[in-house]
Amino acid sequence: MSDRSPHVYHHHPWVHQRRDSGPVRVADQLPEGNVIQRFNTAFALVITKAVGSMWCAYVFAAFDLISLPAAIKGGAATIVAWVAQTFLQLVLLSIIMVGQNVAAKAADKQALATYNDGEAALHEILAAQAHLLAQDELIRETQTVILAAVSRAAAPPTPPAGGAMPAAPAPDLP
Repeated sequence: MSDRSPHVYHHHPWVHQRRDSGPVRVADQLPEGNVIQRFNTAFALVITKAVGSMWCAYVFAAFDLISLPAAIKGGAATIVAWVAQTFLQLVLLSIIMVGQNVAAKAADKQALATYNDGEAALHEILAAQAHLLAQDELIRETQTVILAAVSRAAAPPTPPAGGAMPAAPAPDLP
């Protein structure tokens, strides 16, 4: 009879790696190299944050409206060119970036929720494993008691300390 559970659980390597690193974050993706790389990344993030705001979209729209009277004087072709090349490109650039930022925040929240769901599921699985190991221990104890009882019942009776076996009672005859 074995003193170990028949089941031996081995964690998947990904579990330990994820526990050490936590969920993926945007900040973890930034370069950690030399000063120039860090400066370029920081500067790009500042510009992206500024251009990806609705305030920038409003400024670009106001700036574009300066050239609108000249576009109107030029006729239909000039108005179409002004809308396509000036207004849409400048204003929609900022608005699209705002939308992407909102979508990225939602995706980050969803990723964190998924990570937390995985952590909770892992916790429940580990609790179930502990429960199963406790049941294995109870089964082993029960098996030991049953085997001991069976071996006592199957063993021949032992003689008393005096050495002589007591005589069997005489059968009742009619």
